[in-house]
Amino acid sequence: MRRLLKEWTGLLGAGALGLMMAAQPLTAGDAAAQDYPNKRLEWTIAFGPGGGNDIMSRTLIDILEKHKLYPGNIVAENRAGGSGAVGWGYLFNQKGNPYQISSTSGSFITTPLQADTPWKPTDFTPIALLASDDLVLLVRGDSQIETLDQFIESAKQNPPTIGGIGAVNVDFIIPKILSKQAGFEFDYVSFNAAGELNTALLSNALDAIMANPGEVLGLIESKDMRPLAYSGEETPDALGDVPTMKEAGYEIGVSLPRGLILPPDAPKEAQDWWIETIKKVVETPEWQDYLDKQILTENIRYGDDFKAFLQETQDRFAEILREQGAIK
Repeated sequence: MRRLLKEWTGLLGAGALGLMMAAQPLTAGDAAAQDYPNKRLEWTIAFGPGGGNDIMSRTLIDILEKHKLYPGNIVAENRAGGSGAVGWGYLFNQKGNPYQISSTSGSFITTPLQADTPWKPTDFTPIALLASDDLVLLVRGDSQIETLDQFIESAKQNPPTIGGIGAVNVDFIIPKILSKQAGFEFDYVSFNAAGELNTALLSNALDAIMANPGEVLGLIESKDMRPLAYSGEETPDALGDVPTMKEAGYEIGVSLPRGLILPPDAPKEAQDWWIETIKKVVETPEWQDYLDKQILTENIRYGDDFKAFLQETQDRFAEILREQGAIK
């Protein structure tokens, strides 16, 4: 009898333990799987207001809010500095937090090559590559230089000062490749915000700038700036008859990738949720309008495909920068 009572008590204890285990609160991973997203989202913009990274981020936020694709509030914060190192460094320190997010640009790949950052592009949780864009070389509208050939001839006599976004970015890589092929030198000045870059050119502090066409189209149309050459394969209609650098005989072969990332070690459930959500975003008319106005080429890769692209692009950029002597 005592033995039966002991066995019965043991079975009862095991059952009670099972009930207790069933009643335990969900782990963070389980909660993410069932409830994500259910909190405010903090969106880091790694550059100042008005630039391509800022415009893309705020466009995505507007689409998410307009179409009610994210259930909570979204707060955007510009964390500019160090060619993106400040903003992405902040995101890197939010490891595992699915309520932190950021957009990428060329500096996301080049900054770790040039600076001693604790992170590299593939450390982050990839959501999607969304678009790529090329750059236009510009001088002031009242400049005596009217063509790329004239710019190069002048540069051979007097090395110009060229401005761009980021210290060792696509904005630097493109004129570096051009100068090597064309046989001239130049001084490069980096900026964190497009507004500052444009002001520097218009105030005669710079001889030329590299810029995203969508950021300067109004200044081109007002004739405050004059485009000399486009770095992509085909000149967009918005730039009229501006020649490509390739048409002028110079092979550039690099473009600026724009994408979306979560911090390192973000839950897979959050990554999957964002991938599915971005698939809806890129089908909206607002996204297509953004691509047209910013003169971007849609280039979509999700998850691991985006991660592989980041690695391949960083390897390519590193090769170019070493060839040009920009990094060791």
